[in-house]
Amino acid sequence: MNDIMFFLMLFFLIVSTMVNPNVIKLMLPNARSGKQAMKQPITVSVDAAGTYFIDRQPITPDQLEPELQRRVQGLESPTAVLRVDASLNVQKLVDILEIGNRLKIKMVMATQAQQASGK
Repeated sequence: MNDIMFFLMLFFLIVSTMVNPNVIKLMLPNARSGKQAMKQPITVSVDAAGTYFIDRQPITPDQLEPELQRRVQGLESPTAVLRVDASLNVQKLVDILEIGNRLKIKMVMATQAQQASGK
């Protein structure tokens, strides 16, 4: 009976460490400054007609890369939100992603939540 209790205790100890292996209790340091760095992402949009926008300002596709480069200059970790119309082909999205990759911009694709069907 003791052997069974020992193996059960050993089993529960092993399983309990596997459940939350990354839980570490820490007292985080205090900061004197209450300032938070606000990151304002750049919005790159392409409508159904193929018109490009940066933060609601219309631009030509040729102006996209220089304008993005100008806007991310001096930013530590620039972020861009991509809003591309669903009716466009994927190549426009890929072109924008390549520009972001060259400029080291973190790109996030904006999507719309799918509506549940009423079946």
